[in-house]
Amino acid sequence: MKKSLLLLAPAVALGAAALAMPGAASAAGSNHYQADLNALNNSSASGSLMISLNGSKATITENVSGLADKFGGNPYPHVQHIHIGARGECPTTAADKDGDGVISTTEGAPSYGAIGTTLSTSGDSSPAAGTTLTVAPSGASFNYSRTITLDSKTLAALADGTAVVVVHGLDPATLSQKAQAAKSDLVPSLPLAATSPALCGTLVASQMGSMPGGGSDTGGGSTSGIEDQAVLGFGGALLAAGLGAGALAMRRRTASES
Repeated sequence: MKKSLLLLAPAVALGAAALAMPGAASAAGSNHYQADLNALNNSSASGSLMISLNGSKATITENVSGLADKFGGNPYPHVQHIHIGARGECPTTAADKDGDGVISTTEGAPSYGAIGTTLSTSGDSSPAAGTTLTVAPSGASFNYSRTITLDSKTLAALADGTAVVVVHGLDPATLSQKAQAAKSDLVPSLPLAATSPALCGTLVASQMGSMPGGGSDTGGGSTSGIEDQAVLGFGGALLAAGLGAGALAMRRRTASES
């Protein structure tokens, strides 16, 4: 009987190892990435974002709070993107080269790169929609959920760990006088606050298939292409297979000894 139990141990170990393997989710045909969104430019905001990837189709869920609430008396539009092509990190205060107390979008670019995908509420999700305020989620807090198709460059950035989520839009009242008077480095007709980053987080591989308490209400606009996805627990399935194989080996061993 002791020999039979020994036969079970490797199978259990194999299943447990599969649960811990970073590539377990991708082996099941589904990849998951998440980003903890941390405040930039003293925005006091926070959030998290999850991507469930099936081929090039990405189901994105995001929860944020603490952003600037109003812009010209209306809900503040917060353009947001997956940035790619740089170091895959969020900038530090050292990126503020002009000393106005604000890391502008272009000052942060050496850290997080250019726009790869626009996280819009509807329609175009390419870099061309990067500053389109009418399709940006809005308000101090919002839950975002949308399924979109990612291009090859964004997919490559996800795979190599250099994709960064950036949410833009600051409260001008929190900025220095110099920054309040400055124009946006992206859209000169807007103030600097409107397009400067407020949240930032690098996307990393995750074993989670969905974000706890994920939302579907995208502030400031409707969503399109939202889909429900069943997440296959590959590590758990392999563990079960391992236990089954071990049990089968134990039964065979027991039968041969009887």
